[in-house]
Amino acid sequence: MTIENNTSLPPKTCTIEKLVTIPADIDKVVDGQKTATRRNGIYADIGEVMKLKDKQFIVERIYQQKLGEVTESDARQEGYQSLEAYKQSILSMHPGMKWVPNMKVWVHEYAPAK
Repeated sequence: MTIENNTSLPPKTCTIEKLVTIPADIDKVVDGQKTATRRNGIYADIGEVMKLKDKQFIVERIYQQKLGEVTESDARQEGYQSLEAYKQSILSMHPGMKWVPNMKVWVHEYAPAK
């Protein structure tokens, strides 16, 4: 489900400054290797600008997705070589978490601001 405007989105549960915080992920965004972040809540509004290392990235799309629907292409969008690498990274960041296919996450897609 893609939401085209902010009026259809639930309220943000966090701030855009917390969307991408891991140094390796920041580097991936700045280098163009990471163009999306999945979170358990909404961390930005469509059109909001994220600043990383003096560069700006605009949030273009926000939509919900089940973990079981995440594809190899989605994993590459997250900056990983494969879905399995993405899964292992997520699980290592959240000790005790299981990859639950029906768990819903919010996908934030962004691109360099023009």
